[in-house]
Amino acid sequence: MIEALNRTIDHTLLKADATTPQIEKICAEALTHHFASVCVNSCYVPYVAARLAGSDVLTCCVVGFPLGAMLPEAKAAETRLAVEAGAQEIDTVINVGAAKEQNWEYVQRDIQLVVDAAHPKAHVKVIIEACLLTDAEKVEACLCAKRAGADFVKTSTGFSTGGATVEDVKLMRQTVGPTMGVKAAGGVRTPEDAEKMITAGATRLGTSAGVKLVGQQ
Repeated sequence: MIEALNRTIDHTLLKADATTPQIEKICAEALTHHFASVCVNSCYVPYVAARLAGSDVLTCCVVGFPLGAMLPEAKAAETRLAVEAGAQEIDTVINVGAAKEQNWEYVQRDIQLVVDAAHPKAHVKVIIEACLLTDAEKVEACLCAKRAGADFVKTSTGFSTGGATVEDVKLMRQTVGPTMGVKAAGGVRTPEDAEKMITAGATRLGTSAGVKLVGQQ
């Protein structure tokens, strides 16, 4: 029986110096452990989609990563290309500057264009980069994602000033309700971390330490 924890893990490699052999390694690990997905930068989508074809592991990629400060139309274009190449999940970063300016119409449109480009072929996770937002901004960013029809909200890129916290996951779950996905990413490295995030309301975990994490169960 596949462990429930394994099926929450997005096995992730997003470093700028990632190489094809390293991507191959995480694909093999994800297949062995039946993780939920392999999450990579979009240039690796064709390789990962081919490697995972016919398996229970999804191909996931990031869009507008890691800053989110691209034109909305550029994020939508990257999404379309990634989906055409085989991506089944898209993790997009909000425009954090627009959120700090309280320009929620812009934030929602930015998300909406990605959702429109991805659906119905791929799910969309919206990275709000919680470490840069106030609690009120986190709530409104999550509501923008929900109104735009996204499938998940996600705490962090893992490339900013902080990663997932239990408090943020709780707040995000309370905001989006019981049916939308919540992904905790950044700093989830032990079974204890994972249990705390799942108890707080996370349905998916983004981590580069998936093999170590499940090996300690």
